Amino acid sequence: MADLSQIVKAYDVRGLYPDQLDDRLAELFGGAFVEVTEARAIVIGHDMRPSSPGLAASFARGAVSRGADATIIGLCSTDQLYFASGDMGLPGAMFTASHNPAKYNGIKLCRAGAAPVGQDTGLAEIRARVEARLAEEAPQVEPASSSPGTITERDTLSDYAAYLLSLVDLSEIRPLKVVVDAGNGMGGHTVPTVFAGLPLDLVPMYFELDGTFPNHEANPLDPKNLVDLQARVLAEGADLGLAFDGDADRCFVVDERGEGVSPSAITALVAARELAKHPGGTIIHNLITSWSVPEVVKEHGGTPVRTRVGHSFIKQEMARTGAVFGGEHSAHYYFREFWNADTGMLAALHVLAALGGQPGTLSALVASYDRYAGSGEINSTVDDQAARTAAVREAFATREGVTTDDLDGLTITAKDWWFNLRPSNTEPLLRLNVEARNESLMTKIRDETLTLIRTPPTPSAATPTPSDTTPTPPGGHSSPSGV
Repeated sequence: MADLSQIVKAYDVRGLYPDQLDDRLAELFGGAFVEVTEARAIVIGHDMRPSSPGLAASFARGAVSRGADATIIGLCSTDQLYFASGDMGLPGAMFTASHNPAKYNGIKLCRAGAAPVGQDTGLAEIRARVEARLAEEAPQVEPASSSPGTITERDTLSDYAAYLLSLVDLSEIRPLKVVVDAGNGMGGHTVPTVFAGLPLDLVPMYFELDGTFPNHEANPLDPKNLVDLQARVLAEGADLGLAFDGDADRCFVVDERGEGVSPSAITALVAARELAKHPGGTIIHNLITSWSVPEVVKEHGGTPVRTRVGHSFIKQEMARTGAVFGGEHSAHYYFREFWNADTGMLAALHVLAALGGQPGTLSALVASYDRYAGSGEINSTVDDQAARTAAVREAFATREGVTTDDLDGLTITAKDWWFNLRPSNTEPLLRLNVEARNESLMTKIRDETLTLIRTPPTPSAATPTPSDTTPTPPGGHSSPSGV
C-alpha cells in the first residue's frame, strides 16, 4: 500500500509487524531518511523485539544505497541511541515500539545531536518519499550513486554509562537496596552496566531480554504492570523500586512503601537538583504536570516555562530557552546535558543520588514535591469532541475567579483547583486531568466535569460508563498524569 497514514505518527513510525511494517519498507525508510537529512553517515540501534535486528539491517541497506555510511550499535535503549547520536554527531534511527505489545515495531528518528524528527521536522517528507516509491510498479531502493556507503558495528553501552555517571555524583551516597523491573525490555541491557560499581544492592526483575514480554507488558503507565515490583519492594524491604518501559527511555519510581511516586514529584525533585547546579536556569514542564512543579522551580530560583503535552513541544522549548531540564507527567525527562533528549536512566540516577545523600526514606523525601490531589488522566469516548468541550467550557468559564486558556485543549483554572481537557488526535477520546488542593475538592470537580463530558447530547444516546477510564501512572492519586 502506498498510504502510510496508519503507521507514520506525529513523532515516529509504528505499526504491526510484518503486516504494516516489514523489512522491505524499512529499507525504503532508510533511503528516504538519508535523502531528507542529506546525511553522509548515520547511527542505528534496536531493541530486543524479534523483528528489530532484521528491520535495523534493512534500514541500513537503504541508507548505504544512498551513499551514507551506517554505524549499527545493536541492542540499546532509546536514550542510548540518543547518546550515540549526540556523541557521534550523527542522525539516528532506533527500532522499537516502546511499551506497545510484542506484535508491534517502529522507528524513532533523530537528526545529529539527537534533535527530534517529527511531522514538521522531516517525517512528513520522509513519508512522502516512501509512498512515492511504493506507488511505483516495482518499488525498490536503487543506488543513488556509484559509491554506496559502508556498514560497521560499534558497541556504545560502556560509553553511554560513563557519560551518564559523569553527570550525577553518586560517589558519596549511602548503600541502597533497589529493585528494578525491566519488564524483559532494554533496562535489562543497560541497568547492569550503569549500576555496576555503585553502592547499590540490586534486585533484578525480568532482566532477560524477551520481546514477547512473557511476564507483563513493558508499560509501567498501566498500574497492573507495577504490581510485581510493588510486592517485591515490600518483600525485600528495599529503599525503592524502578520500572522501565520497553525501550527504557522512561522510568517510573516506587517508594519503600510500595507506593508509586508521581512523575510530577520526580520532575520537581530533579528540577531542584538541576537548579542547584545551574542557578537561575529555566525548567520546562507541560500543562498537565502538577502545580507543585512550577512552585518548586520558583522556590529554587528558576524560571518555569509551560508547554503543550508531547516531547516535540518540550524539546522545542528546551532548545529555544536553553532550559536545563524538562519533565512530563508521562515520566519523560529531558536534560540539556543530554542534548535536550529524554532519558529515564539519568532521572533514576538523580533519584538515587537524592535519596542516598540523606538518611530519610523516599516517601519522606518526595513529600515536599507532591503537594496536591490529582485525578490521573481519564479518557472518555465521545461522539463529538468539540461539542463536549464546548459544554464544559460553558459550564465553568463564567464562574467567578475562573480563567481559561487554549494552549492545549481547554484548561480551566480557579484558586483551589484546575483541570485540562484535551482531545485525542487519533481516537474519539477526550482526556481529562484534574488537580485540587485536597482530595474531596478534586473528586467534586472531577465528577462534575465527567458528567458534562459523558452526558449524551440527545435523550436517545447511550450514557458512557466508568469503563471509559484508562489507567493512571504511578502516583496518579496525588497528581495529574499524561501521555
